[in-house]
Amino acid sequence: MTATQHILNTSDGLERLMGDTSLYRKLLLRFRKDHEQAVAQLRQLLADGELAAAQRKAHSLKGAAGMVGAQELHHLAGVTEAGLVASGAAPHAGLDVLQAALSSLLCAIAAYLDGTDAAACASAASASAAADAGAADAATRALVERLAQLLDEGNGKAIDVLEQSATVLAASLGVAVFQEVAAAAHEFDFEAALAALARFDATLSA
Repeated sequence: MTATQHILNTSDGLERLMGDTSLYRKLLLRFRKDHEQAVAQLRQLLADGELAAAQRKAHSLKGAAGMVGAQELHHLAGVTEAGLVASGAAPHAGLDVLQAALSSLLCAIAAYLDGTDAAACASAASASAAADAGAADAATRALVERLAQLLDEGNGKAIDVLEQSATVLAASLGVAVFQEVAAAAHEFDFEAALAALARFDATLSA
């Protein structure tokens, strides 16, 4: 597997189509045409309060990414969809990471379809992704620590944090852990919620 196969696993994509290269190229062209602006469209739908349409957009992006073998984008779109379903919100940090993954994929698709030298594009996308990931990691760590503090204090604002930052927290903690923490918090069992969070990271225990 090449260094970029997690972005676009062409072997996986071709396997799904029984090795039909022509059909795979058509699928990639359709992906680029239909989903190039997907994250920007998702932001606009959320800004307009169109939650159901935003959920469908994230689901469509996830499915299309999976079909072409874009494993990273498939995972992140799934996390975004889960966050929207859970809380109806997608924080900017989560969408920034999703956009970075989409940009990297579009570079990989251009290289495969057009035979262009995608080095400059890939380098720019990687630098952007690294910057976004670094900022997101720091912000997410602070968010998780803030959540742990509120749970430890028995502060109801913990529920607000869970609802407003569902996408980022689900991506960081994993959907299963996030759902366990959220379920306990919504029952006002903050001790159980903190215990679930501490199983993810022991440094967060009281």
